[in-house]
Amino acid sequence: MSARKFKQKNTMLRGALVGVLTAATFGFTSFAHSAEFKTATVTVEQIGEMTTLAGTVVPYKEVNLSAQAPGRVTFISGAEGDDFSKEELLVTIDDDSIQAQRRAALADIGSAQAGMQNARVQYSRELISPRTNSVTGMPGMGMPTMFDQFFTRGFSNMVGNSNTGVERQADLYNSYSGMNQAQSQLAQSHARLETLDAQLRDTRTLAPFDGVITQKLVEEGDTVQPGQQLLRYAYTKFLRLQVEVPVRLVSSLEKGMMLPARLDVRGAEVMARVAQIFPMADASGHTVTVKLDLPEGTPGGAGMYAEIRVPDQSTAYRTAPVVPSDALVWRGSFPSVFVLDGETISLRLVRLGVNLDDGRMSVLAGLEGGEQVILNPPAGLSSSSAK
Repeated sequence: MSARKFKQKNTMLRGALVGVLTAATFGFTSFAHSAEFKTATVTVEQIGEMTTLAGTVVPYKEVNLSAQAPGRVTFISGAEGDDFSKEELLVTIDDDSIQAQRRAALADIGSAQAGMQNARVQYSRELISPRTNSVTGMPGMGMPTMFDQFFTRGFSNMVGNSNTGVERQADLYNSYSGMNQAQSQLAQSHARLETLDAQLRDTRTLAPFDGVITQKLVEEGDTVQPGQQLLRYAYTKFLRLQVEVPVRLVSSLEKGMMLPARLDVRGAEVMARVAQIFPMADASGHTVTVKLDLPEGTPGGAGMYAEIRVPDQSTAYRTAPVVPSDALVWRGSFPSVFVLDGETISLRLVRLGVNLDDGRMSVLAGLEGGEQVILNPPAGLSSSSAK
């Protein structure tokens, strides 16, 4: 055998040996991968039909701020979309006339305080030094005064023409009554001032909570009346989905249930949680208002169109594949599962249906039933072959 032929044969043997070793290694690796995964079999079960309903994205909380006092709008803090903190000033209304009345009320308070102090002094004087010195009420002096005190008043009391004790008590009560009237006048002045202060507060509209202005309904210089809307103000860090659900479908909903929803922003599908089911139905449309909490960070804004799928127990049941929630992998907004077929791992996109009570999800498309899906797949797992 020539040296050239021997070299070629040696090269072929080496290539065959490397191929055998590579195949054995790949088979061992695939077996090791398949052995270390925990899997579950996709079952086919009977589930109810899903009905798609239209809804609207609404803020988590929204209020209409109205004018509480008549006047001209003198200041608006911002425009639509501006953020404000709680108790921050939003709108002010002209308060010149109220300020003038407040100054008059302060003057009345000063006058009432002086009157009350004078009444107190007069009462103290009557209590310590009575002003009546004779039966006629006219004071005397010198000996006539002493004669009046000792003889005239005593003789008058004796014959029943007067009663010094009663007169004394009446004079004290009159002074005390004057002091009470002055005190009441002061209290009325303070109440008038408090009323004006309340009217001044009504000319200032403050933010009831942290939020943004969603709509301005007036401009600076507009004249408003009590009850006229000024702004629409909302808390938009969290969004909700409001849906009018037909009465026949409400029985299948309960608070805390997770339902698939789709917003018209890139068609992303998210899971919304039932937050509130109104206790009464609309008499005209025979629907019940249901609000669902959207996940934080959901793209979109208030007023957008959205759709939600609600289980319909009034229709016949149908069969659909069911997978455990632990098998779901979310790549962006699209759910998928890893399917293990022998030694082959493939990633399949699925379309989810209703969330079952036992923590499983029905699948509308992507699986047929009988597949082995990997539970809690590791973070770096990927398809080992195209499928």
